[in-house]
Amino acid sequence: MFMAIHDAIRALDDPTRLRILRLLASMELAVGEVAQVLGQSQPRVSRHIKILCDSGLAERRKEGAWVFLRSGLAEAADNPLVAAIARLLDVAEQHDAAFARRCAEDRQHLDAIRAARQTHALEWFARHAEEWDELRSLHIADGPVEAALVEMLLDLAGEAGRSEDAGLGRLLDVGTGTGRIAELLAPHARHIVAFDKSPDMLRIARARLQHLRAESVELVQGDFAQLPFPARSFDTVLFHQVLHYAQAPEAVLAGAARVTAPGGRIAIVDFAAHDREDLRQTHAHARLGFSDPQIEAMLRDSGFVPQHTRALAGHELVVKLWTATRREAAASEHNVTALEPRQNRKSQ
Repeated sequence: MFMAIHDAIRALDDPTRLRILRLLASMELAVGEVAQVLGQSQPRVSRHIKILCDSGLAERRKEGAWVFLRSGLAEAADNPLVAAIARLLDVAEQHDAAFARRCAEDRQHLDAIRAARQTHALEWFARHAEEWDELRSLHIADGPVEAALVEMLLDLAGEAGRSEDAGLGRLLDVGTGTGRIAELLAPHARHIVAFDKSPDMLRIARARLQHLRAESVELVQGDFAQLPFPARSFDTVLFHQVLHYAQAPEAVLAGAARVTAPGGRIAIVDFAAHDREDLRQTHAHARLGFSDPQIEAMLRDSGFVPQHTRALAGHELVVKLWTATRREAAASEHNVTALEPRQNRKSQ
């Protein structure tokens, strides 16, 4: 991230903007949520936010009709100037009593934001509980699937049993949904991007993941058919019960290969091939599961080397787990360059 020192100093020269930066160090916030915490009008807060974003101290991202803010100081370890500014704000709060009191008050107001997100999540689940329960009744419980997924990924990363290490590196959770799997894998990853097309689902995930360190998780809206990330951005890419929504899963996996670093890994959790045609109408499934040969062929064509497969039988549907690693020099790389997005996530 480029940051000019004079722009940064000018942006820091305002008490409200300092408060905003301390808030964003705690969690990603919508513009309206920042205004709510500060007790100021949204237009006034938006002017402060523009200055922070123009200087590189904050980042703006559109998610449906909402605009969310993220601290631009999250990558402090990679930039000495950014690290110095982050440290300055930490020291200011430790030694400036008035500033510390104001920051503490702001964080108390954040509790209302957290509570509102939790309430929204509970209300959403109450509305959709019946359809989720219907689908869950067809396959094995989540616990064994999640345990198998963690075991297989860590084995593939060579980090089995070492949860204190960031064995999965930079992780992309495609179709994060409620954020459950992102939360599960957070102790094993250095940084997680929770990615989903639905703003409603991202709000659920945001409520679930808000206890994680702000710099360790990022929520991004977009379509898995056009991943808005630079090539080789991630060490681990995960598709958990989402690939069956793809009209062209081979193109989706080719896009995943593009953003996976050489030697990185992919995990797919989905249903084995089945004949429950009704799921197309009731749950919008585009594909009725996948066979091993289908998945393995798509992975190879995309530039992955299939590794391990596991089947977990349920009541009617079998859940399959497939893993693969990215070839160091993928022969199919020329096939995925056409999927390179026209803009990266910062421009969204």
